[in-house]
Amino acid sequence: MNLLEEIKNSKKKPKELVAYLTEEIKKDKTLFGQLIEGLTGGSDVERGTCADLLKHVTKDRPEYALPYLEAIIAHITYKAPRVKWGTQEAIANISPKFPQKVELAIPSLLVNTRDQSTVVRWCAAYALTEIAKSNPKTRNTLVPKFRDFVEKEKNSGVRNVYLKVFKVINK
Repeated sequence: MNLLEEIKNSKKKPKELVAYLTEEIKKDKTLFGQLIEGLTGGSDVERGTCADLLKHVTKDRPEYALPYLEAIIAHITYKAPRVKWGTQEAIANISPKFPQKVELAIPSLLVNTRDQSTVVRWCAAYALTEIAKSNPKTRNTLVPKFRDFVEKEKNSGVRNVYLKVFKVINK
């Protein structure tokens, strides 16, 4: 299967395509490399689809992303919001199993906490809080930042992501 050709030429609806390709990639790990090729070299629409696929595949197969972590992290601050969303959620999915590996994503995630898009800020908050939950070393650095974000964030949904992590780490 050529993943990019499937993305470009599919007659399926976007959600249907993502569900189908997610299952195909989970069955065939070699397709993950094609996913990263699409993320790094496709059009913005193709990159967005690849980022969405990243998010879904890493939910069950976070280990697939390890060889490509640098490329994923490099796209956290990419111009297209859909790419930002997917890459950030992929980092969140990877962090419980590989907490030290995702530390490199923190600077880019912090940049996105100031993004105009509420969804981008929510995804950044989600990834950062997942890293903090999984990695006690980075938790000490991140928690004071979370307190600042709670005070400055105008959107209650984004604020709640930070507030929830306090309940988890204070147990």
